[in-house]
Amino acid sequence: MEESLDKYQLAGLDTKERGFSRPVIFERVEEGYRAILRYETVLQKTEPHPTQDGALSILIQALHSGGYRQLRTQMSFRNGVYLGSQEMWVEYPDPAPEPEPIGFMKKFMKKFLPRSADQ
Repeated sequence: MEESLDKYQLAGLDTKERGFSRPVIFERVEEGYRAILRYETVLQKTEPHPTQDGALSILIQALHSGGYRQLRTQMSFRNGVYLGSQEMWVEYPDPAPEPEPIGFMKKFMKKFLPRSADQ
């Protein structure tokens, strides 16, 4: 009997700040599972992971690293059974933005400005 894999709907903002919603499917590979997302010209496949949930987490991390934001998923199929919109959406917090580098002059001036003027 062939194993039925889960499917998720993934929604969020792409790198151009456009909203999108696409299915995430899983592929059974020798080492476990691979999550696959097709969006416009992007084909994002994860490295194999022992579980489908782990592969989904790797996919979310890769998308966050690539500039995608406000990501959330909703399971639409579990073990081949259609769930419709019964499942709750799971939101993935955006990574904290990297601090802007302090320019040389600002760093230099910090040494000479009183604390109150620096804030």
